[in-house]
Amino acid sequence: MKSEAKSIIEAGKAILGIEFGSTRIKAVLIDPENKPIAQGSHTWENQLVDGLWTYSIEAIWHGLQDCYADLRANVKELYDTEIKTLAAIGISAMMHGYMAFNKQQEILVPFRTWRNTNTGQAAAELSKLFVYNIPLRWSISHLYQAILNNEEHVKDIDFLTTLAGYVHWQITGEKVLGIGDASGMIPIDPKTKDYSAEMVAKFDQLIAPKGYSWKLLDILPKALLAGEHAGTLTEEGARKLDVSGHLKAGIPVCPPEGDAGTGMVATNAVKQRTGNVSAGTSSFSMIVLEKDLSRPYEMIDMVTTPDGSLVAMVHCNNCTSDLNAWVNLFKEYQELMGIPVDMNEIYGKLYNHALTGDADCGGLISYNYISGEPVTGLAEGRPLFMRSANDKFNLANFVRTHLYASVGVLKIGNDILFNEEKIKVDRITGHGGLFKTKGVGQRILAAAINSPISVMETAGEGGAWGIALLGSYLVNNDKKQSLADFLDEKVFAGDAGIEVSPTPEDVAGFNTYIESYKAGLPVEETAVQCKK
Repeated sequence: MKSEAKSIIEAGKAILGIEFGSTRIKAVLIDPENKPIAQGSHTWENQLVDGLWTYSIEAIWHGLQDCYADLRANVKELYDTEIKTLAAIGISAMMHGYMAFNKQQEILVPFRTWRNTNTGQAAAELSKLFVYNIPLRWSISHLYQAILNNEEHVKDIDFLTTLAGYVHWQITGEKVLGIGDASGMIPIDPKTKDYSAEMVAKFDQLIAPKGYSWKLLDILPKALLAGEHAGTLTEEGARKLDVSGHLKAGIPVCPPEGDAGTGMVATNAVKQRTGNVSAGTSSFSMIVLEKDLSRPYEMIDMVTTPDGSLVAMVHCNNCTSDLNAWVNLFKEYQELMGIPVDMNEIYGKLYNHALTGDADCGGLISYNYISGEPVTGLAEGRPLFMRSANDKFNLANFVRTHLYASVGVLKIGNDILFNEEKIKVDRITGHGGLFKTKGVGQRILAAAINSPISVMETAGEGGAWGIALLGSYLVNNDKKQSLADFLDEKVFAGDAGIEVSPTPEDVAGFNTYIESYKAGLPVEETAVQCKK
């Protein structure tokens, strides 16, 4: 097996996927059979600069180069060889946000990430203008908010893109974007598989009095479908990626995608009536629709799969960060007592113990709002735990309420899809950090959205594997299959994962919990006002 993987790498048949997540940049190298054979990573954190969440350009390139160097080291250690060329490369990153550049390719203001919630006025006005829900984090919201704020830089914009689009542009010279990521810039028309011409025209008319030298389509990347040619690695791009100088130019690069799209690919959820839930630092659910929703909903974003199918997305800014902070308290206690620390054991014990608690958490409530939460209407957040004197306050209920909180907002959004829009789904797959402790996150999510949840062994590979698969689809789709068929036959071959169904008791308990949760939201709002 090792000698086979070594031969694949040396023959240039391996495919590289790189994804910029919120806390980690990850690289996965796969073979022509789409199996991971090496990986690398780099840990990073966003910075709060002048009240806005950002990553610096320096951090982006240092992170990418360090991640690739880590992959090279892994290849050297496992196979005693060097990566010189590849069959394909794919770049993915957290979606949305705002990266605006001038004609000299200089960034005009620091990268504004998906996490920023300062675009309320713009998002509200655009939602009304387009008769379509425009979320706070979408690129068009950031652009219009900058216009409303009369920001000096707007007149100088030559190119506006996402993080994935930026890195792809810098390594290929191509100003393009996968359609899934593009759908988080401005809505896509599912018929034309391109930006909505009607909405583009409305936006241009809206800002015409400003007299900018550009029109919207002048500054947006070209939207591409999965499998379409998106450029090749340039000499300069090869040097930017591999500072050691071993990697050669000329490698095909697939359309860059957002983490939502790569999550759909990594969980085999691009077919209609399938869905997936990603639960990590943030969480989102993606349900691939058979038809459009009956009306716009503020809690539901309409995006697309990497091959252009309509998707209902519920995106929550907060998921496991507060939960992890509480678990770290138990780690500190263990260290204080002089007991050796194994984080997998701590998570496993606490999570499984939580399942012995009351289905409604005994009345305890937790809000995991490290940052604002648009779905529940909060521009800022304060982590908050709440109980009354008569609630059943014990360890199992305490951990359970934090597990419930991690998917509570997700439930509120999905209740609209399943209860009001009567959406039908054949399979929902979970992936991300919440599902690392076997069975627990699955059971909690199944209760939250009253639907069976599958988790695949490969789901832990995440978005870096997902974008590598899109690279494979670009160069290994010899049968010219649809993306859904390629994934079904070439990648997953009938593997639907391990499924956990909700129990009536858990569903009823979560429903009771969420009603108390919604009733307590004014307390969270007050906490934001009072705790600075």
